[in-house]
Amino acid sequence: MDITDPQIWASLLTLTALEIVLGIDNIIFISIVVARLPRETQARARYIGLAGALGFRVLLLASLVWIIGLTEPIAVFWNFEISWRDIILFCGGLFLLYKGTWEIHDTMEGHDDDAGAAGKTLSFHAAILQIMVLDIIFSMDSIVTAVGLTQFLPVMITAIVIAVIIMMVASGPVSDFIQKHPTTKMLALSFLLLIGAALVADGLHFHIPRGFLYFAIAFSITVEVLNLAASKRRRRKRA
Repeated sequence: MDITDPQIWASLLTLTALEIVLGIDNIIFISIVVARLPRETQARARYIGLAGALGFRVLLLASLVWIIGLTEPIAVFWNFEISWRDIILFCGGLFLLYKGTWEIHDTMEGHDDDAGAAGKTLSFHAAILQIMVLDIIFSMDSIVTAVGLTQFLPVMITAIVIAVIIMMVASGPVSDFIQKHPTTKMLALSFLLLIGAALVADGLHFHIPRGFLYFAIAFSITVEVLNLAASKRRRRKRA
């Protein structure tokens, strides 16, 4: 592999951008999961969960033949082919739909302070496990895509390492912002439902272009930013 080859650098930039964009989904989920941990353990849970997920991604990339085989049919029902990739995406989407719905229900039911505090508890190991499992689910599609974009394993690993480091840095501020503004948490949970539905659709061979999803997310975030700015101006006027 010649590092002066422009094709290698183009592949690295493309894969890094892909991993970062797809990592937005993961950051949202991580922010919601760690919010149920004590404040002093939240950062540690984020870093350990992402580090473990990074190790798993590298192992997946090192098993290129197995990854490519995930797209091969393992069963056929009435001309409908099923692969391990389909099963993983479908089950992951169902989990996101369940998690998002459960979190919205828990937030909107209106527990009292004591019950709310108890409802927020989550064991440290359970939080790390959820972070790693969801990162694996989110990464499956991008890893299979990476195999199709380049044949150079070092390029794939470098792109993933860069993306995970950026996620480690961004997950803290994003988590703090979501906890400070409850309406953004509800918006983030809506994103999870949207992404979960897209993963289920992908598992059923109904591909939803990710551009539509990210446009919807970007539009919603823009509206929420305007609402927060207007709310801040109203508070200043009252003061």
